[in-house]
Amino acid sequence: QLQLVESGGGLVQPGGSLRLSCAASGFALDKKAIGWFRQAPGQEREGVSCVGVPDVHQWYADSVKGRFTNSRDNAQKSVYLQMNSLQPEDTAVYYCAAYRSASGYCDGPVDWGQGTLVTVSS
Repeated sequence: QLQLVESGGGLVQPGGSLRLSCAASGFALDKKAIGWFRQAPGQEREGVSCVGVPDVHQWYADSVKGRFTNSRDNAQKSVYLQMNSLQPEDTAVYYCAAYRSASGYCDGPVDWGQGTLVTVSS
């Protein structure tokens, strides 16, 4: 059974950093594109980033480009989102998601994790 478990969220001051982890089980992580999404209070869920197969294929939303970085460790069955220079507008519940497509592209339906809350506040 496919399972994604996020961790690493918390409270951080503006300008700070966090690293989110997404632990995967029940499927071959090295064959799936993994995306990060976020949902702020009162707003729709939006795409943040994605790491495809192979890992050279990456995508970032303009709002996080240059601040957030994807990485994947297939041996640890985990994907990470390093978030630097965090701002209050980055406050949201962050979700990782595995794209169901066998293409390895960041496109199409996904399976979701449960989310982890990131709060950026002084």
